[in-house]
Amino acid sequence: MQLAPHTSALCFFSLPLSRRWGARLFAALCGLLALSAGAQNLPSSVEAALARAKLPTSALSMLVVETQGTATPRLAFRATQPMNPASVMKLVTTYAALDQLGPSFSWKTPVYVDGTIAGGVLSGNLYIKGLGDPKLVAERLWLLLRRVQALGIHSIRGDIVLDRSAFEVPPANPADFDGEPLRPYNAAPDALLLNFKAVVMGFSPNAAANNASIAYDLPLAGVHMQAHVPLGTGECGDWRTGLKADFSDPLRLRFAGSYPSSCGERMWPLAYAEPPAYAARALEGLWRSLNAGTAEALSGSVREGRVPAKLKPVFEVASPSLAEVVRDINKYSNNVMAQQVFLTLSLQAKGLGSFEASRELVRTWWRNNFGEADMPVLDNGSGLSRNERISAQGLARLLQLAWASPLMPELMASLPIAGVDGTLKRSKAGAAAGAAHLKTGSLSNVAAIAGYVDGASGKRYVLVAIANHANATAARPAFDALLDWAAKDQ
Repeated sequence: MQLAPHTSALCFFSLPLSRRWGARLFAALCGLLALSAGAQNLPSSVEAALARAKLPTSALSMLVVETQGTATPRLAFRATQPMNPASVMKLVTTYAALDQLGPSFSWKTPVYVDGTIAGGVLSGNLYIKGLGDPKLVAERLWLLLRRVQALGIHSIRGDIVLDRSAFEVPPANPADFDGEPLRPYNAAPDALLLNFKAVVMGFSPNAAANNASIAYDLPLAGVHMQAHVPLGTGECGDWRTGLKADFSDPLRLRFAGSYPSSCGERMWPLAYAEPPAYAARALEGLWRSLNAGTAEALSGSVREGRVPAKLKPVFEVASPSLAEVVRDINKYSNNVMAQQVFLTLSLQAKGLGSFEASRELVRTWWRNNFGEADMPVLDNGSGLSRNERISAQGLARLLQLAWASPLMPELMASLPIAGVDGTLKRSKAGAAAGAAHLKTGSLSNVAAIAGYVDGASGKRYVLVAIANHANATAARPAFDALLDWAAKDQ
């Protein structure tokens, strides 16, 4: 099916006359007209893969169109149907953030001293105010506390006070989403998010001692963390099950099993069993370990509170740039980082980060770029939601807009490369291997991909594919077939 002559002519002759927002709105309108006119037949290779998977076509939405907004789609199948995109929704959050905050934006974490410093002792309180940094991980927390030491502080006769008031986030049970509270992807956002609220354990076999040592990225105050586990024999296999871990008690990490020596060194990240207490335990544990030779590193406690209005920060630590953070989010589909970015939109615009305020800001941003058409249904901005919805057409328009913008390099560089890295490292994309940059999405009942594919002809395409079905995971071979079809320009 082709565009009506007057439609294509309108887009062709009017685009050079538009400027900035006018050009963007006009391109979006032309893209809408083009996308709605696409063919409806699936490639035979895709249909064959769907048949093998016993997946009905009514569960799918697919679209392949050139990156230019005026092009007629090569394929448009149920492209206007709102679907749950899973983590592909991160494209909306990350591109909106790049556009509104700028790729060089960074988060600041200010530190305050309320008291006097003499002889290595702070007589008073130390305050740390969280402003949403998505990547205040173990090594950066270590550097922050080293800067505190550089102020001449090795002992605190008072409290360490954590100010987490910048985000207004409702209490959440990490088991609510899928009953997996210890999965790191279920970590909730936090104005002072330390190390993703995760415990990362490293297992290293020692044949001479007949055990494996366990290293933890952060010491947690008040938590007994088992240091060794016996070595086992046999193949590595399901080594985590063999450890017989017990994480039910937040104050004790225990292993009743063994670790196969054939596994070599392995890492096991998990979410801490008592998330609200993580920041205080991690900060106190690290502070005490850094000042282990001090008679009294901390006389008080690590507690929550507000920074007194009279105080000015003694220093601030800055996060990596938003462009770097977006790469982490999209390459590895980090949910809590995406939610931190989503909440930061309203924190920067309104002085307080909340999901509802960020939802309204993104809706306004969408309206300014595309009008009301294909308006996404937003929840937390990460795709870890049963409620979020967007059409393949809406995602394609977003990707076309990004392609035409100065921010294209930042967004495209953040997407996993098929068969090369990130969540697509093991992709079997045929001709698209190394030639496709795509965000992936996966939930129970949801599978999705969206991004850019280089065709053999030299053309570049936007490709979106979403499956919503109880057997959605079986759609992956069909997605690979679609990628191969697009890359070969068949």
